[in-house]
Amino acid sequence: MAMRKRENEVFPNAAGVDVGASNHWVAVPQHLAEQADCEPVREVGAMTDDLNALADWLVALGVDTVALESTGVYWIPVYEVLEQHGLTVWLVDTRQLKYVPGRKSDVQDCQWLQRLMSLGLLRAAWRPNGDVCVVRAVARQREVLLIEQASWVQRMQKALVQMNLQLTEVLSDVMGQTGQAIIRAIVAGERDPKVLARHRHSRIKASAEQITKALTGNWREEHLFVLGQALAMYDDIARHLLECDAKLRTLLAERSACCVDLGKAPRASAKARLEFDVRQALANWAGVDLTRIDGLGVTAVMKLLSEIGPDLSRFASVKHFCSWLGLCPGTKISGGKVLSSTTKRSANRARQALKMAAMSLAHSDSALGAFYRRLCARIDKPRANTATAHKLARMVYFMLTRGEAFVDQGQQRYEEQQHQRSVAALKRRAAALGFQVNPIEVAA
Repeated sequence: MAMRKRENEVFPNAAGVDVGASNHWVAVPQHLAEQADCEPVREVGAMTDDLNALADWLVALGVDTVALESTGVYWIPVYEVLEQHGLTVWLVDTRQLKYVPGRKSDVQDCQWLQRLMSLGLLRAAWRPNGDVCVVRAVARQREVLLIEQASWVQRMQKALVQMNLQLTEVLSDVMGQTGQAIIRAIVAGERDPKVLARHRHSRIKASAEQITKALTGNWREEHLFVLGQALAMYDDIARHLLECDAKLRTLLAERSACCVDLGKAPRASAKARLEFDVRQALANWAGVDLTRIDGLGVTAVMKLLSEIGPDLSRFASVKHFCSWLGLCPGTKISGGKVLSSTTKRSANRARQALKMAAMSLAHSDSALGAFYRRLCARIDKPRANTATAHKLARMVYFMLTRGEAFVDQGQQRYEEQQHQRSVAALKRRAAALGFQVNPIEVAA
């Protein structure tokens, strides 16, 4: 009977690991445990020596595949140690395991995980290779620093408002050249509004008199102390951001597979040249210049490549890729009726980057901009944003897999194509009703 069951198993030598913070529970097939004369379920610690001992035990038993539950970040060291010992590790979404029969416990969780894995009822989550994970870790750290830096800017604005220094009313960017000069002068001890207004840049729309009026406030010692502390934290985070940028440039230079010709570097400013260098490094890593796609800037491409990498061979088709991003309509059907077709909720960072890029196309003169505005006229903006992000995802997939360059047809060409399609649809509908459509020329 046991042999007949194993013949129906897809992975007869698969093990299941229920991951925890301080310990892990491991279940191995019953026939392997009987051959080694040991228990099929074992509890192991979370230390590195414990994980190495676990991997050696699984290899000695003859286990070749391990199903690992994705719990927080606790699965990462387990995944890496098992993979280093030559085991095939499947990272499994916990949503596939929530229907555990009977009473729920850690022992039953790992046994149920092992059983589902042996029968081939689980799907492995996609994880980029090691090179991409290294870049991703640094890129995510940079994103965290940016968010933290923005929070300290808000604290500075709060301290200014509490002293009734209405700097935000006369400057669009408080941490711009003029805003930073004024804030640093205040922290240094300057209190005269007229002297502070001299830091005004010539391009600022507000006059010196307006800035002077906005900087006339109530100088409170406690708020000045908070302002100085927030500025110091802002500068400290800026220093760490420079270290992250340098690290990212080094990592991208090490992963340059080819040299993509982007033309001559701009001579406008140091910021423009730095952005061009990052764009060149990203293009060399991916093999194509993704920034040519309208809406995808250097920041968006950096986020995309650091999350998915340049190799998309893991996805069988573009439909699989878009489904993994959560940009495809759902299919919940019961009794022949469609219950829901909304896209699933997802915290996928690549998906968020594509949706932000789609939102930036609202005023673009490109074909993608015309496509986004046409959808906004037919459906609500959130669904139009998702549909446009889906279109961007398909372009990214084809560029990375085929190595083709993106060529924008322009808004005029796109509108002409839509006009031709509308006319052809009207002719087909008229012919079906027994009529004929004869277009007339309209005077310009």
